Amino acid sequence: KRRVADLKALAGFEKSGHFFFNAPVGRGYDDGLVTAIAVLDMLDRNPGKSMADLYRALPRTYGTPTMSPHCPDEVKYQVSERVTKRFQAMQARGEPVAGQAIRDVVTVNGVRVTAEDGTWGLVRASSNKPELVVVIESPVSEARMREMFKAVDGVLRENPEVGAYNQSI
Repeated sequence: KRRVADLKALAGFEKSGHFFFNAPVGRGYDDGLVTAIAVLDMLDRNPGKSMADLYRALPRTYGTPTMSPHCPDEVKYQVSERVTKRFQAMQARGEPVAGQAIRDVVTVNGVRVTAEDGTWGLVRASSNKPELVVVIESPVSEARMREMFKAVDGVLRENPEVGAYNQSI
């Protein structure tokens, strides 16, 4: 929500299902009715296409489920900060992640590290459980997604407080 406002973007979407629309569509907050109206408007602008047709026209991406390794509440924010600093240091030294140069490191609510080809990994502290949150996505291939997971998990494993995942790929 904050990033959508900072960028003055028309819309922003979270993997968790939250949709944020700014003017002229919405007022910047998560609103299911505004989302439904936007979807209906999109369908109206494409009268010969079904929702499935529009979905198939989107670029293919390869993403993990939201994975959550255990991390005690009293240290999860410090671990998230250490992971953030580690990726920032890697970028500063020109060190690759998952075999590619680091294109970007975004530090809004944890860290999102993006490789040259657009493959990215996100690590943040869960706001309501003794866990970290890890998500990986690649616009390139499943193999690149898995390479990024291995790289992100390798950085996480530098922190002995990080435990087992609730699910993995």
